[in-house]
Amino acid sequence: MYNIVWFIDGLGMGGAERLLVPFLRELHGPAFHVRVCAFQVKDDNVMAEQIRQLGVPVDLLPIAHLRDMGAIPRLARYLGQQQAHLVHTQLEFANTLGTMAARLRGLPTVATLHTFDDGQTPGKEARRIRLMWWTLRHGCRQIIAVSDGLRRYLEQEAQLPPERCLTLYNGIDVTRFCPQPAAARQAQRQAFHIPPAAPLLITVAVLRQPKGIQYMLQALPALRQTWPDLRYLVVGSGAYEAELKALARQLGVTEAVIFAGVRHDIPDLLAMSDLFVLPTLDDALPTVLMEAMAVGLPLVASNVGGVPEMVSPQQNGLLVPAGDAAALAQACRHILQNPTLAQSMSAAGQQTAAARFNIVRQAQKLAQIYHRLLA
Repeated sequence: MYNIVWFIDGLGMGGAERLLVPFLRELHGPAFHVRVCAFQVKDDNVMAEQIRQLGVPVDLLPIAHLRDMGAIPRLARYLGQQQAHLVHTQLEFANTLGTMAARLRGLPTVATLHTFDDGQTPGKEARRIRLMWWTLRHGCRQIIAVSDGLRRYLEQEAQLPPERCLTLYNGIDVTRFCPQPAAARQAQRQAFHIPPAAPLLITVAVLRQPKGIQYMLQALPALRQTWPDLRYLVVGSGAYEAELKALARQLGVTEAVIFAGVRHDIPDLLAMSDLFVLPTLDDALPTVLMEAMAVGLPLVASNVGGVPEMVSPQQNGLLVPAGDAAALAQACRHILQNPTLAQSMSAAGQQTAAARFNIVRQAQKLAQIYHRLLA
C-alpha cells in the first residue's frame, strides 16, 4: 500500500474542495492510503467531516501566508512523519509550498489546477500566481488541468511543459444525482413554499462576483412577464451575498428569489428544479454542471472557460455570452417554452454525465497516474 498525502489550502465549500469527497471515496482503499492536510480554515472547513466519514484522516497544518519561511520545512517533516510516497496538491498555497516540501524530500508530486489564474495583471495576487507557476514548472512531475481549455492556457500563459501536462476531467458520483418521482419533487418544493407548477430555475455556487449571478437577477423581470410565479433558487453563500440581495430588492424581484444558503441536500434541490443556470464569468470545469446534467436538468451557461466542453448547444443546453442578462432571459425562455426540447436536453445531459464525468472512471485514471509516477 502506498501513502498518498493530499495538500489543499482549505476545506470550505468551493468546487475543488467539494471534489475531494467523491475522488477519495474511490481512491482510499487497498492500493492507496490517502491523508488530507489543509493549511487554513475556510467556511469552518465544513468538508473535513465528510472526508473523515470516508475513513480518510484530515489534519490542519496552519500556514497564514506564503512568506512563512518555516512552512516548507514543517511540511517536509510532516511528510516524513506520514511516510508519504507521493504528494498531490490542490490550490495556490498547496501547489506552491506543498510541491517545494515534496521536492525537499525527493517525493513525486501531482498538482491539479482548477482555475484560469491571472498571472499578468500587476499586483500581489499575480506575483503569487507566478510563483506557483514557477514552482510547478521546475518541481512538479505531473500537472493535471481539469479541462482542455485550461491545459492550453497553462501551457501558453504559465509556460508549463506540455509533456508534463494532461487533462483529467473531474467526476461525480452519478448515482447520487438522479431524477426523483413527482411526489418527492413536490414535497421538496412545499418546504420552500414554491407553487407546484411554477418554473423553478436554480444556481449552485459560491456567491462571488465572478459567478455572474447578478446578471441572472437582471434577467428575471423579463422572464416574470411571461411567468409571474417563476422562482429562482440560489444555493450557496459568500462575500457577494449582501450585494445580490440588495440588487434583488432594487429590481423588485425579492419575492421571486430564494437565497437558500449553504445546503447539504444539493441532489434533492436540483431534482425539484426545472432549469439549471450558470451565468459565470469564468470557469475551468464547473462541477455543478455535471451534477445538474446527471439529475436531468437542461442547462443555460456562459460560453467561457471549459464550459463549452460540457454544454453542447441545442443538445443538453444553451450557451450565452458572459455578462449578458438579455441573452440569459432569452435562453431560459426558449427552453421553458419548449417542453419537448427540455426533455431531450434532459436525456442528453444524463448520457453526457454518465459517459464523461463518472467519478469511478475518472478516479481510475488518477490511480493510473499515481502508479506510473510511483513506478
